[in-house]
Amino acid sequence: MPIQHTIAVYQVVQMLLAIEHEDQRAAVLRRAGIQPALLESKLARVTQTQFARLMTALVRHHRDEFWGLSSKPLPLGSFAVGCRMLVGHRKLGDALRAGLRYYHALLPDFVPRLVVSGGVAYLRMSPRHALDDRQAYAVRVFMFLSYGVMCWLAARRIPVDEVVYQDSDIARRSDASRLFQAPIQLEEGEWGYRFDAKWLDLPVVQNKESVEEFLHLAPACLLVKYRDQASLTERIRRMLRRYLAEEMPSLEEVSDMLATTPQTLRRRLQREGQGYQMIKDALRRDVAVEYLTQSDLPLLEVAARVGFSEASTFHRAFKAWTGLTPGAYRQAHNEPGENETLA
Repeated sequence: MPIQHTIAVYQVVQMLLAIEHEDQRAAVLRRAGIQPALLESKLARVTQTQFARLMTALVRHHRDEFWGLSSKPLPLGSFAVGCRMLVGHRKLGDALRAGLRYYHALLPDFVPRLVVSGGVAYLRMSPRHALDDRQAYAVRVFMFLSYGVMCWLAARRIPVDEVVYQDSDIARRSDASRLFQAPIQLEEGEWGYRFDAKWLDLPVVQNKESVEEFLHLAPACLLVKYRDQASLTERIRRMLRRYLAEEMPSLEEVSDMLATTPQTLRRRLQREGQGYQMIKDALRRDVAVEYLTQSDLPLLEVAARVGFSEASTFHRAFKAWTGLTPGAYRQAHNEPGENETLA
């Protein structure tokens, strides 16, 4: 079974901010295979497949590519037009600047700009006015999508040095550090992310043919396509998967496996916005969620496969991770309606 990262239910709640009526929210959630009861736990997680289907369902519900979050709808087809325009540029920096100019006229609530200074490129999102919760979430969505498109244009992951957020609580709940695989910097009045300006000189390798394939898969493909599989976090995650059903190695033992010191390992993980215990817990949680939602294994067997010898210990840990017991999580996922398809 492949290891799939899960997504915080906080993201789902934010995506639904523009839907006022509870019955409409429930209908959209069920089209995505997400049971409304799952949203009652702030710690719950959804799968990448569910999240991608929710994106599509919201675009169809609102007839708006920004899911009703902005003060003015983003016309259907805007993303496709922009992507087709970008592949006409030779360098990543030129394509990025052209894309930001294109969105200046479409985004009513904030202005995305590329600022280059001292060898650092900063894609900065500056509000046009005081933003409500919906509009602020739209800014963060644009950050994620712009980064995904940038990586796609160059056909490689662009390492991010730091992500700029205004609010530490939102940054934590939204998994921003994990999504960008970079530490969070809190700054007043703006959002964005910084990376080495040398990447702006990369060639644009996509073309008129590849953009059509990309548009067929987007935005779902942006969730996983350019995750840095070579990052230390991902290397440790893959390594620990072999030990899931037994005692996990200590930080010192992992350091020996990687031919480094515990101190160096801690520093490198910190630069990626991670810690060793965080990686272990997230791996166990994500694999448990996958077993609970994709298999009929008894709970005791699921517990054993993710390293718990006692069901009670697994129950406590899983509830701490997701806000629900394993049984309640499986029940919420398997309620009638989960297999509805998008209309």
